Amino acid sequence: MQFLTVPEELAGQRIDNFLQARLKGVPRSRIYRILRKGEVRVNKGRVKAEYRIKGGDQVRVPPIRVSEESAPAVAGDQLRRTLEAAILYDKGGLLVVNKPAGLAVHGGSGVRLGLIEALRQMYPDSPFMELVHRLDRDTSGAILVARKRSVLLHVQAELRAGKLGKSYLALAAGKWPRGCKLVEAPLKKNTLKSGERMVVVDGEGKPSTTRFQVAERFNGATLVAAEPVTGRTHQIRVHAQFVGCPLAGDAKYTPDEVNGEFRGLGLKRLFLHSAEVGCTLPSGERVQVKAPLPSELELVLDNLRKS
Repeated sequence: MQFLTVPEELAGQRIDNFLQARLKGVPRSRIYRILRKGEVRVNKGRVKAEYRIKGGDQVRVPPIRVSEESAPAVAGDQLRRTLEAAILYDKGGLLVVNKPAGLAVHGGSGVRLGLIEALRQMYPDSPFMELVHRLDRDTSGAILVARKRSVLLHVQAELRAGKLGKSYLALAAGKWPRGCKLVEAPLKKNTLKSGERMVVVDGEGKPSTTRFQVAERFNGATLVAAEPVTGRTHQIRVHAQFVGCPLAGDAKYTPDEVNGEFRGLGLKRLFLHSAEVGCTLPSGERVQVKAPLPSELELVLDNLRKS
């Protein structure tokens, strides 16, 4: 039996989310079951999953066995060193990480360990650690992580209000249309018969807007800066495809023969990088952080300039 005291900085969080972060490897369905049966007690009383905890609450948690298959993966030394070197900002309850490509932001769907799980292991004394927003697994660059609940709520409110600054660098195949600086095309999620999830431009989809600015033109490619006004899944990738310039290295939305040409230039991944993020802290302080373009992407640009 565990007895946990809720720290003040977690006040306002739902009890199911509080338990999920502490019962590593326990399925959410199991957490709902022990709450429903009253096996979890807060201040000696039963609570529902939507109960919002308060600072100082005493939470009794029953013993729960976790199978080896569902036990959480442990971040290895190499991943820890990589992430330690990738910390761009850590102040005022906000963490900005230069996420490497290939690392999912959180576990699930066959991924046992993501960025947020690794960070929680690296900061065991930090009672709160949550993603402010997400990046696709194959996208690199700056991502915001809150170390205080007050920061999470404040910055996410900015995100919903469209005040959060996010700028990406992307390499688009072909010649970007001149004058194309704003793409407004509704996006809809589709699941193929194979089970693969795709996003398409569809009149019944959600309104979606991306600003684009040409940064550099090459023979057969264009480097663009992209600022998503809305935050839909795969938004930049699908909007680039919509104007006829799909992103280099995109296995989902770009033809294989096009990607083959970029592989010849040394590209081994999706060329999409979160280059800059900006927000304010609850104190009113403005935070603006840039993430340098990875060396493997710089190499591709150098090869394009030579060609």
